[in-house]
Amino acid sequence: MKILQIANKSPYPPKDGGSIATLTMSRGFRGLGHEVTVLAMNTSKHPVHMDDIPEDLSRDIHFILVDVDTGLCPFKALKNLLFSSLPYNAERFITKDFTDRLIKLLREEEFDVIQLEGLYLAPYVPVIREHSGAFLSMRAHNIEYEIWERTRRQRSGLKKLYTGMIAGRVKKMEVSYLNTYDAIIPITHRDAEILISIGSNAPIHVSPTGINMKDFDDYSEKPEFPSLFHIGALDWSPNLEGLDWFLKNCWKDLHEKYPGLKFYIAGRNAPESFRKMKEPNIVFLGEVVDAYSFMGSKAIMIVPLLSGSGMRIKIIEGMAMGKSIVSTSIGSEGIETSHGENIIIADDPKNFTSGIESLLNNFDNFDAIGRNARKFIEAKYDNLSISKALTGFYKEHI
Repeated sequence: MKILQIANKSPYPPKDGGSIATLTMSRGFRGLGHEVTVLAMNTSKHPVHMDDIPEDLSRDIHFILVDVDTGLCPFKALKNLLFSSLPYNAERFITKDFTDRLIKLLREEEFDVIQLEGLYLAPYVPVIREHSGAFLSMRAHNIEYEIWERTRRQRSGLKKLYTGMIAGRVKKMEVSYLNTYDAIIPITHRDAEILISIGSNAPIHVSPTGINMKDFDDYSEKPEFPSLFHIGALDWSPNLEGLDWFLKNCWKDLHEKYPGLKFYIAGRNAPESFRKMKEPNIVFLGEVVDAYSFMGSKAIMIVPLLSGSGMRIKIIEGMAMGKSIVSTSIGSEGIETSHGENIIIADDPKNFTSGIESLLNNFDNFDAIGRNARKFIEAKYDNLSISKALTGFYKEHI
């Protein structure tokens, strides 16, 4: 099959959940022998040069990057607030340059499947329908409105009011496009149930983000024990909220009880408060050159998410590396983990802290949870198997 994936940011380099999910699927499609094109916005926030893409990757997958300015503009945000029904975070991705390049591509080539990578590509559905007869799917990386609703609960005052308004607009948009696709491809079964509950009548196939286990075989060096770490984009508000919660409610007790314990924080685009952090035994590294090497060198991974939606790719990667992970329920949502067997789940400060202590105080428990985590990923998240199931679904419905 000829497959076109459309993304609102370049999937290379794969440094966050969205880009990892897109590129992993591209590789899966190609590994099965399909012809793959990726048309992506090359945003001012995450700019990429074609020369940055490894030669072997660009030889297998045809990348088309379109420069677009999706930066936040206060004037445009205000105009959107007053005169538009679309959420501003979606309106930013509607550009003439990208529309023109999409039309040109669809006139030049015929595709069997066009897969939109996320809700914010939905406004391009009418253009695609006008210029292509391809089977059109939307890969739901998460439930977008749920992210905003959960974020609203963590805020107060005007921020809470504004976030609630955005949540309402995003939900309205999400619902309005539900039945314009030929199929919806959620990443988790939970997300599939939500999409059905808000009115989806399109065929649905759940396709989680898979991984290639061999990519993690070189990161089995002995980690620094004891140590804690967190890795994730620090311009994503759920990550910041979760870290703030952990530092305020858990870290002080842990630091007092384990004075030699270090907490490493890695992630790009951190706010100034993180870059200037001087807390004892907290090591802020910013964006690391090799995320896997960083993860492999530390012991206990923490994912203290209080909002967000979809599936946390970093948890999948951490488990594949045999990491012992302590997460909130929201952090591990969409992944069929087992508390106490292959992960520790805790939702309040007391239990989150004691969950970490259960690993610090018992190396056998720490080791067993990590080994079980890797076995779990080997059994459930093989990328080639996941991609094969999805392409089989497409062939049945085209």
